[in-house]
Order: sequence, then C-alpha cells, then structure tokens
Amino acid sequence: MSIPGISTSRTVVLLLAIVGGLGLVVQDAPPSKKDADQFAGKIARIQAIAQTPADGARVPVRTVLTEAEVNAYLFWNEADVLPIGVTQPRIRLFGDGRMSADAIVDLTAIRNQRERDWLDPLAYVGGRVAVTASGLVRGRDGLATLELSSATIGGVSVPKSVLQELVSYYTRSSASPNGVNLDDPFPLPAAIRDVVVAKGEALVIQ
Repeated sequence: MSIPGISTSRTVVLLLAIVGGLGLVVQDAPPSKKDADQFAGKIARIQAIAQTPADGARVPVRTVLTEAEVNAYLFWNEADVLPIGVTQPRIRLFGDGRMSADAIVDLTAIRNQRERDWLDPLAYVGGRVAVTASGLVRGRDGLATLELSSATIGGVSVPKSVLQELVSYYTRSSASPNGVNLDDPFPLPAAIRDVVVAKGEALVIQ
C-alpha cells in the first residue's frame, strides 16, 4: 500500500525519521523477525488509515510503534529503507520526547562534495564511521520538530552544522534538493496528527 504521491519506502523512512529524530551503535544481537513483521503490518495499517476519507466524527486512531519493532524492521529491511552509505542503525526511545539514534555512515562522498578548510571537521574523516545524535522530538498538529542535544562522529563531539550537512546529504531528493533542515518543522506523513515519544515506544495518532 502507499499514500498517493508517497511511496511505501518513503513513508517508512519518514516515520523512522520522526521516531528516530533524524539522528543517525551497532545491534547487540540480531533482532526478531517477528518484531520486524509486526512493524511492517503497523505501517500498512497506518497507510490504509491515511487513505480512508476522514470526517468530523472519526475517532482518532492510535498506533504504538515499539523500539524493538523499529530496530528489528531497520535490521531486516536496511537496504530497502535507508539511503546508500547508511548502515547498522539503532534507535533508543527514553521517554518525554527524548531519544538517540546511531548508524555507521560512509563519510567519503560527503567529504568530497566540496573543498574544505583546515577548520572543517569533515576534512579529516572518511570511510565508514559511527555517527550518533540525541535530542528531543515532538510531533503535533501534523508537524514534527527536533531539538538536537548532541552529535558525535567516531566518538568525538561535533557542532550541529556538521550533523546538518550529513542529514542534508542523505535526505535530499528531487522534491527536496537541499534535504531536511534540522531547524525546520516538517510535515508528518500518512495523515499523522501527533507523535508522542515515550520510554521504549512511540505513539502515532492519526
């Protein structure tokens, strides 16, 4: 299933971005395929609800996406839902909107896309490196926002501008050539009105 104008993979990526806060450790053990399938089923349900004409009398529909399900889906479907160069993602949901997300990111293409001076942290890194971000995610009235707390590359703290360059590079598309701006609210997909990040799970409200 898909939303008109939005592919299934695009919807999944957007939802993962919302739940994961657009952030990018390695899985401790292979996650459950059952959890991955449960997540896929919930995504299909979310998409189906989005295609159902809403009326003023419709009761809000709530879907819980657990941390285990999200990470299992990422593990088993990594090649289908993540951009080339981003692997081994993991998301942690701490509650009260707080989360962190990690991945191994290939920085060579990003580093080489323009000339860099000696003050630019990306001038000194390349290849596959662990990238981590944490922050506060809020979704309300059809929009999501991210308040970044910290970001590291290879265990070293980096400024927000460096993370922004990575996010812009890996989220750009023909419709959005500059990618996602971390400071800008962005529309929630699939007719989602609110997202509440709790401990170990995210509540999606349509």
